[in-house]
Amino acid sequence: MITGKPIRIVSMGKYLPRQVQSNEIEEKLGIPKGWSEKYSGVSTRHHVTTESNADMGAKAAQIALDKAGLKLADIDMIISAGGTFDYAIPNQASVIKNEMKDGNKVHVAAIDIDSTCLSFVAAVDIAANMLDGKRMKNILIISAEIASKGLNPENWETSTLFGDAAVAAILQYDESSDSLFIKGGQRTYSKGVYNTIIKGGGLKYYPSEFPYDRELYSFQMNGIQLLRMAKKKIPEFMDWFYTDLPLTFKDTPVIIPHQASKMGMIIIENLYDLEEGQIKSTLSKYGNCIAASIPLTLHDCIESGEVKRGDICLLSGTSAGFSIGGVLIKY
Repeated sequence: MITGKPIRIVSMGKYLPRQVQSNEIEEKLGIPKGWSEKYSGVSTRHHVTTESNADMGAKAAQIALDKAGLKLADIDMIISAGGTFDYAIPNQASVIKNEMKDGNKVHVAAIDIDSTCLSFVAAVDIAANMLDGKRMKNILIISAEIASKGLNPENWETSTLFGDAAVAAILQYDESSDSLFIKGGQRTYSKGVYNTIIKGGGLKYYPSEFPYDRELYSFQMNGIQLLRMAKKKIPEFMDWFYTDLPLTFKDTPVIIPHQASKMGMIIIENLYDLEEGQIKSTLSKYGNCIAASIPLTLHDCIESGEVKRGDICLLSGTSAGFSIGGVLIKY
């Protein structure tokens, strides 16, 4: 029997900037036609024009609030869950809140959780533990990511892989619901800490001491090492995660992984003998949207009916650091 805490995802909202076709990127960067779909697995993605993280996050959040029939005053905490931000200070959740309707009238706490690509998963885990129906009844989680500004156009792999998006979800403590938060967990394997990095912009390589250089201030990843670690550590993590659960990874009806890369998705499929349609993917349509990837895929699966109330879902993935994490829920 599966048990858990009565936490329900009440509603979700998304915002997508301008759609960019692969042929548009390939022509602009001098990449051979068809390279993106073949190697990155991405046919379209969305990139910002004038939008900021806060613009996108506030719009996604308002959609989620409207769907739920709630106002900002009904929210007990706002969590910005993402790896990109508008400013180093103030924190991103505060900036998003400022852009929201009634953001300057309602004084709800606004905090950040940054576990890069696993930020939404980590936020759900933490929020579910905070929600008690008394002090905390509703928590709004927002993952607003702009990857496109941190890409090196000379790196075909990353330039064709990443997209921008914002997704919001309202988590609610509701004892009358059949929905459950079953389990959450994350492990960090520090051997891979620098396999994904943007070196410039922090205090280690401070802008006044290290003037702009494309390579220093662009996203870099050691794809081969990341794939090797994922292939080795994902089974180890899943064995640990499912140890005290009455089902296994293979038995989980809906698996929504981080849309890391084409090869990353293939590794999961090759590691486990899963049913067709068990793993959900939006990589081809949106690319890798950092922390927004998992909730974006969940949102679309709910909208399409692929995920229904009562379905057991695993939201899981990898992130820079190198971490693997997941949350198991009954939607």
